[in-house]
Amino acid sequence: MRIEELILDGFKSYPVRTTISNFDESFNAITGLNGSGKSNILDAICFVLGITNMQSVRANNLMDLIYKRGQAGITKASVTIVFNNQDRSKSPVGFENAAQITVTRQIAVGNVSKYLLNGHKSTLQAIQNLFQSVQLNINNPNFLIMQGKITKVLNMKPAEILGMVEEAAGTRMFEERKDKAVKTMAKKDKKVEEIESLLREEIDPKLEKLRAEKRSYLEYQKATSELERLTRLVKAYEWKLVVDKLDKATGNIKQKKKDIENAKEDIERGGRECKGMESELAEIEARRAKELAKGGKVQGLTDAVNALDRELVKTKAQLEIHESTVADDAKRIEAAKKSAKDLQDSLENGRKSSAEDAAAFAELKKAYDAGATELARTEELLQTLLTGVSSSSNDDENAGGYLGQLAEAKARLAAAGTAAEQAKVKIGLAERELKEKEPRAKKAEKEGEGLIKELAAKRKDAEQLKTRVEAAGWDESKENELLTRQAEHGQKVAQLSEQRDTLKSRLAAIDFTYSDPYPNFDRSKVKGLVATLVDLDKANFASSTALEICAGGKLYNVVVEDEKVGSALLDKGKLRKRVTLIPLNKINAFRMSAEKIAAANRLAPGKANVALDLIGYDEDVSAAMAYVFGDVFICKDKESAQAVTFNKAIGVRSVTLDGDVYDPSGTLSGGAAPSSSGLLVKVQELRAIEREMVKHKQALDEVSRELSSAKKVIDQWRKDKRELDLCAHAVRLLEEQVSGSNATKIISEVEAARKSLVELKEVVSEAKEKQKIAAADCKRLEKEMDDFKNNKDSKLKEIKADIANKKKELGKQTTQVKLRQKEVQTVELELQQLEADVEAAKAEITEAVSAHSKSQAELKALGETYASQQADYKAAEAKLKKERAVLVAFDTEMADLEKDLKAKRQEIVDAELALKKLDHDLVLVTKERASSESMKDNLEKQFTWIVDEHQFFGKAGSPYDFAGVNLNQAREQCRELEAQHKGMGRKINTKVMNMIDNVEKKEQALRKMMATVLKDKSKIEDTIAELDRYKRDALLKTWEKVNKDFGLIFEELLPGNFAKLQPPEGQDLTEGLEVKVRLGSVWKASLTELSGGQRSLIALSLIMSLLQFKPAPMYILDEIDAALDLQHTQHIGQLFRTRFKGSQFIVVSLKEGLFTNANVLFRARFRDGTSVVERTASRSANGFYDDKENNAGGDGDKEGASKKRTAASSSSSRAPLTVR
Repeated sequence: MRIEELILDGFKSYPVRTTISNFDESFNAITGLNGSGKSNILDAICFVLGITNMQSVRANNLMDLIYKRGQAGITKASVTIVFNNQDRSKSPVGFENAAQITVTRQIAVGNVSKYLLNGHKSTLQAIQNLFQSVQLNINNPNFLIMQGKITKVLNMKPAEILGMVEEAAGTRMFEERKDKAVKTMAKKDKKVEEIESLLREEIDPKLEKLRAEKRSYLEYQKATSELERLTRLVKAYEWKLVVDKLDKATGNIKQKKKDIENAKEDIERGGRECKGMESELAEIEARRAKELAKGGKVQGLTDAVNALDRELVKTKAQLEIHESTVADDAKRIEAAKKSAKDLQDSLENGRKSSAEDAAAFAELKKAYDAGATELARTEELLQTLLTGVSSSSNDDENAGGYLGQLAEAKARLAAAGTAAEQAKVKIGLAERELKEKEPRAKKAEKEGEGLIKELAAKRKDAEQLKTRVEAAGWDESKENELLTRQAEHGQKVAQLSEQRDTLKSRLAAIDFTYSDPYPNFDRSKVKGLVATLVDLDKANFASSTALEICAGGKLYNVVVEDEKVGSALLDKGKLRKRVTLIPLNKINAFRMSAEKIAAANRLAPGKANVALDLIGYDEDVSAAMAYVFGDVFICKDKESAQAVTFNKAIGVRSVTLDGDVYDPSGTLSGGAAPSSSGLLVKVQELRAIEREMVKHKQALDEVSRELSSAKKVIDQWRKDKRELDLCAHAVRLLEEQVSGSNATKIISEVEAARKSLVELKEVVSEAKEKQKIAAADCKRLEKEMDDFKNNKDSKLKEIKADIANKKKELGKQTTQVKLRQKEVQTVELELQQLEADVEAAKAEITEAVSAHSKSQAELKALGETYASQQADYKAAEAKLKKERAVLVAFDTEMADLEKDLKAKRQEIVDAELALKKLDHDLVLVTKERASSESMKDNLEKQFTWIVDEHQFFGKAGSPYDFAGVNLNQAREQCRELEAQHKGMGRKINTKVMNMIDNVEKKEQALRKMMATVLKDKSKIEDTIAELDRYKRDALLKTWEKVNKDFGLIFEELLPGNFAKLQPPEGQDLTEGLEVKVRLGSVWKASLTELSGGQRSLIALSLIMSLLQFKPAPMYILDEIDAALDLQHTQHIGQLFRTRFKGSQFIVVSLKEGLFTNANVLFRARFRDGTSVVERTASRSANGFYDDKENNAGGDGDKEGASKKRTAASSSSSRAPLTVR
């Protein structure tokens, strides 16, 4: 598609219709002097293509496009372009069959604008879409290169260069559409928010409210139907019951009358029989009295038997006590013996330990004495050496000093030698004696070997038994302790039980006994009488009378867990007296309010207390306690009681400590203590005794459990102990036999000789050791004497140091000696105490044995007394039985007769009661029948449908089927439904069904609309994402092609050089592109290093490479060669002709080097204030600027209107074109 003809009328400097036709299909040039109107031709073409940016056509607004802004009588501007559309491959979409396309754009004063397409009115959008489909997007015109575009390209940033490539790739239009789509999505998001807000804030709340009202309305309708059904069913059932009751009452009246007659006959007959029995009884009593008058011994014998029985019981009790005493004495003797044995063993061990301690003390004392002697000797030596005079009382000149010590050492040496010799002599004698007696001892040992072996075996058995007894972990003291505790707790339980029974007999009023109403009955559910459940602190004993009056008869009420337990007790508990029960789950407890308590404290501070606060009780009976004591104040005096009771803010009953009762109604009672005064205090005593008894019972049970659990151990221990005692006794007997025989004596002498021989050898050894020590001392002393003679001062210092050390060591030994001496003394004192304890234990055994013998004697005497009393009792009892046998017949006969008479009288009483009951029942049944008749009539009047439908009442499958109907439940349901129906009727919305239908339809429409919008949005987002991928691929291909052409075109324009497009360092293709130039072999770092002409060639090369990528059908260039010299301009012209074949170029230029390459040249002139155009077909334009006509023109863009002329084509180089 290319331009064939351009028609201007009233547009800028063309005030009259001017037709420019015969455009070349490839290269057209427009030239002319400045102001001749040549660029207005390009503006006119852009105007028709739909340009919206007026700055691009050098105008501020549309009015600037009308000739002289409509001031010269021309009020509109019109431009028409006729396009040749014969090449269908390049035709716009939808115009493939049109050989020509005519597009007209008109504007008029007042900014009135319209488009014509092939003579038909069209829109700007339709025109723009038509041109954009053939790469003629006027709002982003790459096909239009106006003045300044070269400079603009040179100054473009990487992102702007990328935009040019995108436009060439055809993705720019997608970006515009994408922006529109994003805006559309934003609008849709806003619409979705509005719909959601409408649903959330208006529709949903309203719909929820209407749905709730709808549910209520449906429930109301359901309740109405159900109420009507149940009402009919209940009233039908009631009518049926009334009719049945009426029939039954009629039959009962007849039966009652008959029963009354029968009862009267029974009473008369019973009276006659009673009179006969009374006469017979009187006769038998007379005969019995006569028989009794004969003897008169029965009473005396009865008294005697009773007296003997009492004596027998008393004696038996004493006998049991003495038996217990004898058993206790026997245990006491055993315990005393065990204690004495333990003490004796401790004494023996103590003596042994004492002997060991004494020996250790003697050794220590011996060493201490030796050290003291040595110290004294050394001090004596020092004294002698210093003064020459000995401090010893010995007058011998050698008594002190080294000489004295040396003499003493020699004496010790001699004494030790003498002792050794004497011991050797004794050893010889002992060896001879041992040699003589050993054969006899061996012979005696063989003779007594069996006895010795038996003794050793018994000793071994005794040791084993002793080990077993000790390992049992039991002894007599533990058993005696447990038995003692058992006796103490048992005696205490008996005493407390007697005290409890005595106190209970005085508190018979609170005795409450019952039988289990059914097996496995839980007695914990019966809490007991209120009086027994109260805990009263001693501090509140003064309030007991007031509390008793406060509770009144409720003190004797029985608290039970629930009404079921109470009912079971009343029905089957076999209660002995009438009682009132308090079921905890049904009782309505009253508790004083905090306001009333506070008011009472203000009126009578410290003098008024709630009765409930003065007592203690278990938490599970708190409701019963509040019921009994919760509504009364206990006051200390009458003034406090009056103030509390008659105060309007309080107004509750009060009781004083004296027992006076003040009632808010105005009554006052009191003056004397009640008969039950002191009951609560006695109950507290009883509870204290019972608690103490429970404690001792638990302790008794614990001791019994210990004894029971240890029974097996005790039995085994007793058995082992008996065997040990027997074994020890056997050992003692064997030891006595062994010690009393000759063989033993000889063996003992041999053993003594051997022992003496060992001791003598030790004496020899000790004597030799003493000889050695004495010899060493002699040698040492002789050496020290020599040292002293040679070095006196040094030796004296050494002796002094030795004395100091010995004193220090002796001081330490002094402390040890004193401690050990104290320990020995302590042990001796303990032994003395043990000896005293042993003697006391022996005395206790003697005393216990004596008491045991005395108790046994008393027990024997009591046994004989008991046997004698028992014989007397049996004899007296036999006589009594004999006397009573005479009266047995009379007593039996009288008893039987009295029993029959009593039964008959009871029958008469029962019959009379039955008669009264029958009379009463007859009255009741008569009233019941009258009542039933009245109820039946009332039901039939109130519910008229009963008369018509009563034949269906009770029939299976009918609405009045009574099978499984519970009348009480049905009535309750009716009452509930009626109350519910009334409540719902006041709140129901009867129009809700219509209202909710409209709102639900609106909600569904909105939700459907929102779903559609969201679905469209999702599709748009998916399409954009997909096209983004396509866009990158297309952009990459475009860049590769443009980059290649860019380098080739630049090399063609400026041979020997090269240029390319590449992304900036570190960035991606989609972020931008920049130009890199190589001049010769050097790559330039920046375009600023190039000359102006080189930079213009770079820009033109880039533009033409973009144009060549996707050639448009038409290119418009406006003085793009302004910065180029003639040679480069000629290269541009040749480039258009050689590289852009198939595209139509319309070029405005003032340089001959460019337009001489054009096939058609249009020359613009400005004449008489208007622009005119001439066409030349030759490329030669010599003398083009010599025409003088151009000198007479003004600014073709702003003034003048050309005269109409007709252009004639000519093949000559200067053939003029007449333009009309």
